[in-house]
Amino acid sequence: MVRSLWTAASGMIGQQFNIDTISHNLSNVNTTGYKKTRAEFEDLLYQNLRMAGTPSTSISNYPTGIHVGLGVKTASTQKMFFQGSLQNSNNPKDLAIEGEGFFKVQMYDGTYSYTRDGAWKIDSNGQMVNHNGYFMEPNIIFPEGFLHESIAISKDGLVTCKTGESDEIIEVGRINLYRFVNPAGLTNIGENLYKASEASGEEIEGIPAFEGMGKLHQGFIEMSNVQVVEEMVNMIVAQRAYDLNSKAIQTSDAMLNTAVNLKR
Repeated sequence: MVRSLWTAASGMIGQQFNIDTISHNLSNVNTTGYKKTRAEFEDLLYQNLRMAGTPSTSISNYPTGIHVGLGVKTASTQKMFFQGSLQNSNNPKDLAIEGEGFFKVQMYDGTYSYTRDGAWKIDSNGQMVNHNGYFMEPNIIFPEGFLHESIAISKDGLVTCKTGESDEIIEVGRINLYRFVNPAGLTNIGENLYKASEASGEEIEGIPAFEGMGKLHQGFIEMSNVQVVEEMVNMIVAQRAYDLNSKAIQTSDAMLNTAVNLKR
């Protein structure tokens, strides 16, 4: 009887974690480049009261065993890197990736991180930076006197602009993309950024629109890939599963109460 209490309690703990994950997804429904997280679960160890194949007589065996499960635990949380919808921003500095790949940024400590957030800015030195001031890698630096409205970024990452002094098109640099064998293995560090890890593998650098890399769309941003209706359905399912586990605890408690009150 005590076993059922702990088993149901593990189910309630698991569903609480599931709700935490769903809430995080919903809170980032308008976060640029956000990728939804999915909670994954696995069953716990089993108590083997009788093993299959145990002799039942001198000439026969039990065809099945007796196993009692002990509940559930969180196995992993996985980032789902499917494409988010592209939204027209009419901002020439905004970039959206259609397909695989990440932008690379240099952190203040000299290390590198990766992001799908393409809402880029230009700082006082003419460098392309994200909203936290981290430099794009490779560094894109616009010449003095460039015209913001003249910035052009091709689908393969070539960046050009004009200055106020002439109509000559100046090539500023090229934006590269980076992908990973296992993007779900990237480490989330917040600020729409990921760090490479042993699980993700080493970065694979490439030119946008070539060799499996996604292509760039200037003047667009990639929205979160969270589907609100899907998350709401998942929330209802998690709530009902939580209720069922709480009912199992109440039922176990009532059965214990009956056993305690057998003698009066």
